[in-house]
Amino acid sequence: MVKYKELSEKLMQQINADIWRVGDKLPSLREQTARTGVSLMTVMHAYEVLEEQGWILSRPQSGYYVAPRTAFLRAPRQQPRMTLIGTVDVNASIFALLRATGDPAVVPFGSAFPDPSLAPLRQLSRSLTAVAREITSDQLLEHLPPGNFALRSAIAKRYAMQGIHIPPEEIVITAGALESLNLSLQAATQPGDWVVIENPCFYGALQAIEKLKLRAIAITSDPRLGIDLAALEEALASKPVKACWLMTNSHNPLGCTLADEKKQQVVALLEKYGVTLIEDDVYSELYFGSVKPKPALAYRRESGVMHCCSFSKSLVAGFRIGWVAAGRYAEEIEKLQLMSTISTSVPMQLTLAKYLSTQRYDSHLKQLRRTLEQRKIAAWRCLKRYLPSSVRINYSDSGYFLWIELPKQIDAGELSQIMLDNKVSIAPGKMFSTGNNYNHYFRINTSYEWRKREEEAVIMLAAVIDMLMGRV
Repeated sequence: MVKYKELSEKLMQQINADIWRVGDKLPSLREQTARTGVSLMTVMHAYEVLEEQGWILSRPQSGYYVAPRTAFLRAPRQQPRMTLIGTVDVNASIFALLRATGDPAVVPFGSAFPDPSLAPLRQLSRSLTAVAREITSDQLLEHLPPGNFALRSAIAKRYAMQGIHIPPEEIVITAGALESLNLSLQAATQPGDWVVIENPCFYGALQAIEKLKLRAIAITSDPRLGIDLAALEEALASKPVKACWLMTNSHNPLGCTLADEKKQQVVALLEKYGVTLIEDDVYSELYFGSVKPKPALAYRRESGVMHCCSFSKSLVAGFRIGWVAAGRYAEEIEKLQLMSTISTSVPMQLTLAKYLSTQRYDSHLKQLRRTLEQRKIAAWRCLKRYLPSSVRINYSDSGYFLWIELPKQIDAGELSQIMLDNKVSIAPGKMFSTGNNYNHYFRINTSYEWRKREEEAVIMLAAVIDMLMGRV
């Protein structure tokens, strides 16, 4: 047998035997060379084979890790690659689910927010207390759009750390990322315009399109590879599209992150057709490797990208502070904000500006990413242990969502309602699409600590799925 195949099969056997468990770091290329006595090229080839087959994950400047064993999901086979969308309706059951996430008696698998206990509340409280002592009446007017200058400067410096030049003047502070996304869409379009979104997508995009009386083209996104570029170009060529709302890192609900090459291709394609990219990047800090994925913004040649982010997922949700790096749209967004919310909370802006000046944010993020990865792997193990073998789980190497596919005959909306009646929430696929192709999918939040309550909820989930499978 060829040496690299021999080594790769030996490692597969060790992984199957739990010698190397999910999330474990494998020996480096040089360590493996010293251990086995084979050449560096042989080890490299063996690791490439294992990565290609989904046994391991590589993380730039970090190494190779054992990947969760999963049958990779694809978009539904009968799913049209491009769909024209009419009216959008978020029905009462979805509102019930969103309300339920605030009930402490409900296991919040359906929540979109990370476990609030992960926020550095003590440090933030110190910053808030200092601001309360120092704030003056004049400052209440000084922080109208575009927002607190110190906070915008701190955000600009974080862009610079990734090699992206964004002056503070192009950054507008908003009341969370959803406001930045809505204002960006409003700035780039007029009622009746065509907008490209993904299918499935964050339900806030569907609501914004309905509110602004826009017409949408939904492009299928693959759970591993992201948006279908061929279908995207077909849409751009066939309709006078004005904007594209796209989530590039840790997609909600799929979990995938676009490869750098694909981000470049998306930006080039949109620039070719003169279409503005509204980049929803709220999960960008929640990567598991050692190198932060760049946004599509990094590959722009022109200024037609509005990059929307927030501290809600990476720091604390309740402060409701986000921003948009708006480029040439900055002044228009400031005007729109003045005519709607007027400004973002001044005390919260000052508190975050003070907190970011302490250099504690990166220490918090490092711990947060480590905890989220550990909890996501624990959740995956628990789900794989109890759910029927016909249920497939799409694992992604970032964030805190798992995208799950049921047998096609099971309606995840019905499953969601039964679970909610039993004080467990899940997010059914129909929240993220206007069609029926994702009715047998659902999303689970893995950010909470996995204890007896969570395990019992998964056992109940498995029992309900078994019951629904036996009924059809």
